[in-house]
Amino acid sequence: MIYFFSELYNKFSFSDEVISYLSMATVIFIMLFSIILFNIIFKFLVNNYIKKLVSKTKTRWDDILFKRGIFIKIGHIVPTMIIYYFSFFFEGGLQLFLQKVSYLYVLLLIIIIINTLLTVVEDIYNLYPVSKDKPIKSYIQVLKMFIIILGSIIIIGDVIGKSPWKLLSGIGAMTAVLLLVFKDSILGFVAGIQISANNMVKIGDWIEVPKYGADGDVIEINLTNIKVQNWDKTITTLPVYALTTESFKNWRGMSESGGRRIKRSVKVDMHSVKFCDDEMLKRFKKIEYIKEYINEKEKEIKKYNEDYHIDMSSFVNGRRLTNLGTFRAYIFRYLKNHPLINQNMTLLVRQLELTENGIPIEVYAFTSDTAWANYENIQSDIFDHILSIINEFDLSVFQNPSGEDFKNLKK
Repeated sequence: MIYFFSELYNKFSFSDEVISYLSMATVIFIMLFSIILFNIIFKFLVNNYIKKLVSKTKTRWDDILFKRGIFIKIGHIVPTMIIYYFSFFFEGGLQLFLQKVSYLYVLLLIIIIINTLLTVVEDIYNLYPVSKDKPIKSYIQVLKMFIIILGSIIIIGDVIGKSPWKLLSGIGAMTAVLLLVFKDSILGFVAGIQISANNMVKIGDWIEVPKYGADGDVIEINLTNIKVQNWDKTITTLPVYALTTESFKNWRGMSESGGRRIKRSVKVDMHSVKFCDDEMLKRFKKIEYIKEYINEKEKEIKKYNEDYHIDMSSFVNGRRLTNLGTFRAYIFRYLKNHPLINQNMTLLVRQLELTENGIPIEVYAFTSDTAWANYENIQSDIFDHILSIINEFDLSVFQNPSGEDFKNLKK
């Protein structure tokens, strides 16, 4: 081809040096034109035909391949082959330079394509439910790092004219430095294996790591870090190995159990606690949830008092119902009939140790809905009801006196 252009330029009576430069410029122009033309045609085919073909198939893996640009990256090999082919039209150092550049660029493309394929493998794996329990992102990152290091050694060895194996043997002397540089990656990789093997954390888990201020859902687990989206929508990033060296709380057990615990108490003013008289019992029997309870208790207490010949003329003697005990019985039966309380899990209404702030009556139960917002609504509704009906049992909630209370005392 150079001879053809030389003959053509000779007709215009150019000098040999000018003809050489013009021939070289013409070949470079044709080479660049071929590369640009191929890129235009190839991108047109990919965006108009391969894209449509991929979208019509039922499988997802080809969509992921297209999304990750694997077809475009493979297509970059052809321009490299064009450069390599046109290098034979040159002589000397320029020919060797173009061939060397082509070879190194192909190696670089191979590294990029393999890394992209590993990303595609991860994306396809993430389509399956098992990916949440056993994420492979850290392993993929290790493979990518290994390929990049190996590819870099081969490229550097080719550039400096040294055998890659000699470079690899030389790296042995730098092991201590490499261990220091890649300390977090190595620790993260080992911790990732432990976390995966023991099923400690997975994507979507709600975890609390107080040392790092993390309290929210795990959104990503990679080679070195775990990303947690806190409830205020901030992102906390903590090292993977922190979960194997530090204590943390995983709320997955709560979510999988089908119940979320309510453990809250109402403090009753101890001055309002008293025995139930006939008028109170008559009122309480009109309450649907405890009507049977009161009838059974009255029979039980009456029998006990008669068997032991108790003098009932004094409130101190014998057994009697109290308004506080009846109130606890009501709350228990109210929760037993509540549609959003998990009846297969622990359900208690208990009296805790007396304090200077009254008698704590604690509700210990589990909601059947574990979603945070729904759980809070259920809990609030239950205690709204408890606070609103407590006066029906002639009880009052303890609260520290306010300025208004002192004003009323003066009156």
